[in-house]
Amino acid sequence: MTTESQIEKSLIDKLIDLKYTYRPDICDRNALEINFREKFEALNRVSLTNSEFVRLMDEIISSDVFASAKLLRERNTFEREDGTPLHYTLVNVKDWCQKIPLRW
Repeated sequence: MTTESQIEKSLIDKLIDLKYTYRPDICDRNALEINFREKFEALNRVSLTNSEFVRLMDEIISSDVFASAKLLRERNTFEREDGTPLHYTLVNVKDWCQKIPLRW
């Protein structure tokens, strides 16, 4: 009988074979959100306040697959605390074909 941990290890090994980078430091939701914030801020060349980040997460997290796919494809706008708009993307739409190391 195959255990859940064996299936998980097998999946991780396959992803590593596909050139994904295994990130053992991302082991819970908090670590995942910290990583996402770092990547988001670097991609969009911005620093968010903690409350802006919480509002952004509330806006982009959705169980609606169509809405999520739309957010990924388009440039979006977010209102900063000072009232100014922040135009952002969730993926690098400019250099989408550029090979970048994937992290998970």
